[in-house]
Amino acid sequence: MRLTKVSFSFLLAISLFFGCQAQKKTSKSDTPIYLNPSANVDARIQDLMSRMTLEDKAAQMSQYVGLEHMRKALGDLSEDDLDKNDAQGFYPGFKTTDIARLTEEGKIGSFLHVLTAEEANELQALAQKSPLKIPLLIGIDAIHGNAYYQGGATVYPTPITQAATFNDDLMRKVSAQTAIEMRATGTQWTFTPNIDVLRDPRWGRTGETFGEDPFLVGNMGVAAIEGLQGEDFSSTNHVIACAKHLIAGSQSINGLNASPTDVSKRTLFEIFLPPYRRAVQEANVFSIMAAHNEVNGMPGHMDKFMMTDLMRNRWGFKGFYVSDWNDISRIAKWHHVAKDFKESVLFSLSAGMDMNMHGPFFQDYVVELVNEGKLSVERVNDAVYKILEAKFKLGLFENPYVDLKKVKTTIFTPEHQEAALQQAREGIVLQKNDGILPLRNLDGKRIFITGPNADNMTILGDWTSPQPDENYVTIKEGIDQFAKKYKFNSEYYDCGQRSKWITDENINIAKSKAAQSDLVVLVLGENSYRHDWPNKTTGENIDRATLALSGNQLNLAKAIIETGKPIVVVYVSGSPIAEPWLESNVKAVVNAWEPGAFGGQAVAEILMGEVNPSGKLPLTIPRSVGQLQMVYNHKPTAYIHKYNTEKKVPLHPFGFGLSYTSFQFSEPQVSKTSFNSIDDKILVSVNVTNTGEMKGEEVVQMYIRDNISSYTRPVKELKGYKRVSLEPGETKTVSLEIKAESLAFYDADYHFVVEPGEFTIMTGNSSADKDLKSITINAPDKIILD
Repeated sequence: MRLTKVSFSFLLAISLFFGCQAQKKTSKSDTPIYLNPSANVDARIQDLMSRMTLEDKAAQMSQYVGLEHMRKALGDLSEDDLDKNDAQGFYPGFKTTDIARLTEEGKIGSFLHVLTAEEANELQALAQKSPLKIPLLIGIDAIHGNAYYQGGATVYPTPITQAATFNDDLMRKVSAQTAIEMRATGTQWTFTPNIDVLRDPRWGRTGETFGEDPFLVGNMGVAAIEGLQGEDFSSTNHVIACAKHLIAGSQSINGLNASPTDVSKRTLFEIFLPPYRRAVQEANVFSIMAAHNEVNGMPGHMDKFMMTDLMRNRWGFKGFYVSDWNDISRIAKWHHVAKDFKESVLFSLSAGMDMNMHGPFFQDYVVELVNEGKLSVERVNDAVYKILEAKFKLGLFENPYVDLKKVKTTIFTPEHQEAALQQAREGIVLQKNDGILPLRNLDGKRIFITGPNADNMTILGDWTSPQPDENYVTIKEGIDQFAKKYKFNSEYYDCGQRSKWITDENINIAKSKAAQSDLVVLVLGENSYRHDWPNKTTGENIDRATLALSGNQLNLAKAIIETGKPIVVVYVSGSPIAEPWLESNVKAVVNAWEPGAFGGQAVAEILMGEVNPSGKLPLTIPRSVGQLQMVYNHKPTAYIHKYNTEKKVPLHPFGFGLSYTSFQFSEPQVSKTSFNSIDDKILVSVNVTNTGEMKGEEVVQMYIRDNISSYTRPVKELKGYKRVSLEPGETKTVSLEIKAESLAFYDADYHFVVEPGEFTIMTGNSSADKDLKSITINAPDKIILD
């Protein structure tokens, strides 16, 4: 073939073009540093930020809800509903196509509530069309497993149930599994753990916490963060954790979510802040969420002392802050300490906030405030640096997508299911047993099952999307699984799937059926199931004015008690139930909390004696709402006097939980009696013997009291615990460690110190005085920790 001059020139040009392109691809010098995976993270961030405009940076600080979430919210909510709704959101005046366009333009840095892997990939693909191709950071409320994911992820027990296990290692394990399932489905950031220390169980979010004790909450929080993040979250199997909510929203003045909190600085440092200090200093948590509420008149989203002076400058927090829902705008709308959203942005960012959840206009105000000289560009750069650091370490610049083919083989695996079941088994608390449990001699017997929580998704708890039927076991189903093995017959009656639905007719029918049975399993409790808002009785933004059973449940129980049949009550609830009369009139009470996907199986195993209950209460259960505040670690003068019409002892103490066997504790022994320096340690040892006839697990608990101190100290504080498994007749020695931190508190100048003096060390299996044995140690000199 003969080439003309034109065609030859054309081919030559083509050849040179592709040759140059090939040379560019192979030349590292022509590749932006931020796109070079072999460069160190700091160099990549600095290079990328040098290419970003102020508008680009402000966009990275902005988060939006997912497009599918938006579409649903548009159908569910009016614009008037938006301001008070913390679960759903859309943006008046913005279509989903507008949000997609903003993503393509690089004007959105993060999304939340992206509920499918497909949508996660679609959003990342939009972001890759932007000029700088900065991937999105996608967050989700994976509070107890990636349960918000709609494709059948593993739903672990809720945090209050997890805390009842007193098993930090298991918490770490299920958190690591949660991270794997999150990454497989396209999310890299979870808004958990909630390390609020519960002080008012009326608060609907009780089930989202690890209970009332700062030490237990801190341990569970650290374990969760370590499981989620790994060493520094820089692998495809780890995610960013988020400690929340800074701070003290669990002790509002009226028990309502987002209401004001008015507590002393000392209470903040002694009760609420210890888990945050540990989350930062021990677990290196990479994000913290501010709280809806104000504390002592200061809205959490503009609290410079908390966010910057304390967390960053004193305790060394290295990550970034994110707002809760629309709470930056609420500085003006709710708290009325700013004139508008723009001024709210100024106050919040100046205090240390880094990212806005969620919606438009925030980034525009950031740009305006910088250009007006009111907000420093350094403050913006600090925020953006940390957000980009997260994206680089997570590997999102190399691969922002997930392999859809691998989703089903990565989530809800047999290993993850087994861990969820184990956590349910260990978290269920036996509160009463008059010898009826475990159930025996069931051959030919008739078991009648009823109650609003017996056969539905309430066992899954809050922060859960609807799950496939085959992915969870209800309590009715769990009991039915044992019918053939133990040769009993079971009958279930739907008396109303929600407490609000129980009618007098339902009660009469249930009573009639109970009278024809040999045993009744009555499944009562509350409903925090997120996708059932009209019937929720607890959970986020559904707070309680009582600790009694909701709806017609107590009348149902009374009617069945009148039959004279033996009754086992099973509570399913993230909130504690205070029903002293009911507990005194039934044979057994099993507190299942919200036991997750395999909760029904775990409850049935415990009823049948296949598993020996070993859960312990992570909070005090009062006799009534009138006893509040009731916590085990109260100050010495809390109960000098009496109530007129109520006892001053709880229905059940913190740390309490029965077993089918019995345990005997020896007097505690210490490795030495004097604690001398910041690095000193004392081992406390106790012999535990299984004196019963069944293998069982016990939780050995250690409490400490500072006998004389410059400021009043609690009568006892949990400072150690350990699970121990014992065969009948077996004895094991359990050792627990006392460190300087175990003895320290905040002095007049809020230095963390050990004061000279005597300390009482108490060991046993609950916080009740009758369950504890003691020994004394001393600290001869003052020790300064912080």
